[in-house]
Amino acid sequence: MQFSLNGFLLSISFALDCIERDILGVKLNHGKRVAYNALLIGQQMGMTQDDLVDMVAFSILHDNGISGCLTEHKLMDRKKVFLFENIKKHCTIGEKNIEDYPLLKKEQNIILYHHERLDGSGYFHMKGDAIPLKAQILGLADYVDTHFKVNMMYGDYEERVIDHIKKLRNVKFSEKICDSFFKVIEPVYYRLDQEDANIEAALDKRAPYKFLDLDYFQIHEITAVFSRIIDTKSKFTWRHSKGLSEKAGIMAEFYDYSAEETVKLRIAADLHDIGKLLISNDILEAERRLTAEEFAKIQCHTYYTRKALNKISGFEDITQWAANHHEKLNGKGYPYCKTAKELDFNSRLLGCLDIYQALTEDRPYRAGMEHSHVVHIMRDMADGGFVDRTIVDDITQVFG
Repeated sequence: MQFSLNGFLLSISFALDCIERDILGVKLNHGKRVAYNALLIGQQMGMTQDDLVDMVAFSILHDNGISGCLTEHKLMDRKKVFLFENIKKHCTIGEKNIEDYPLLKKEQNIILYHHERLDGSGYFHMKGDAIPLKAQILGLADYVDTHFKVNMMYGDYEERVIDHIKKLRNVKFSEKICDSFFKVIEPVYYRLDQEDANIEAALDKRAPYKFLDLDYFQIHEITAVFSRIIDTKSKFTWRHSKGLSEKAGIMAEFYDYSAEETVKLRIAADLHDIGKLLISNDILEAERRLTAEEFAKIQCHTYYTRKALNKISGFEDITQWAANHHEKLNGKGYPYCKTAKELDFNSRLLGCLDIYQALTEDRPYRAGMEHSHVVHIMRDMADGGFVDRTIVDDITQVFG
């Protein structure tokens, strides 16, 4: 099938943006604006189309490692906007997370070095041309959006921004990149495009799209990258999506699925919790009963999983299976209260496997349960009309 890497990224970018808003307190659509600025600078500098495709990808993914930092650090003050931006760890985690992502130019260390300074005073002490060009452009685009109001770029404010960046020329950023930035901010559309109401359409219009002829097995290699990003959101879910994907593959073999349907089910498992990136770790890691308001926020995550996947061509079945994993046969699930007649077999299967996977994992409020205990709980749920009894029996047989 014809698959657009950047189309896929833009579809799920709101979820990545929400990580940064939750953890860093940065503005909504930060990733999209970084991509927009990096794209315009790259165009101004004469980058090729393939380079620009990768530039947008790196920009959207540039802070994907931030959630992984939460497994080792506690956010002490949410007003310290750059707390995690200034942790070297998020660069290394972010670079590691995307090592299997099919970038067109196969470049490395763009995310790793996006906070380096031209004078060598960055975290890794890389200097000058030793910092990859895309990392330098990404660094300026990120700096601009985190330090300035890009939708206010006119008059005295624009002059102050230019003066500020000029002081960093050949210190933090190269002269050529700075001068390219000064060019791209001149048109009126620059600030208007970056209004929250406009940025998604503006980036969609301007970003180059590269359609690759990929099968679902190759797409699974991409979604496995995001499974890793999703799982590092919390130390209590560090392998949840991966484990679910593995179990989905085992059950597909048990049911004698075709190779294509098997890998599609695994893709759905990879991405089923992408909406959970919107949920604060204060809620995900609460060692107590959630309040009604907190549980209401948890219930949002499957809604946003559907929103993230809905626009991706070829993902129609995958979206249903992934987004239905908290629906129940008796209509008491969420977010759409679907009933048995509205839930196909793979939606039911992924829902059952998600329960099994979650109950066998350690959580902040309990240790992981043994197989026999989990089966007892799931059979009670089947008796109550929540889940498919046949599937529960099959899971019992396969994993017992």
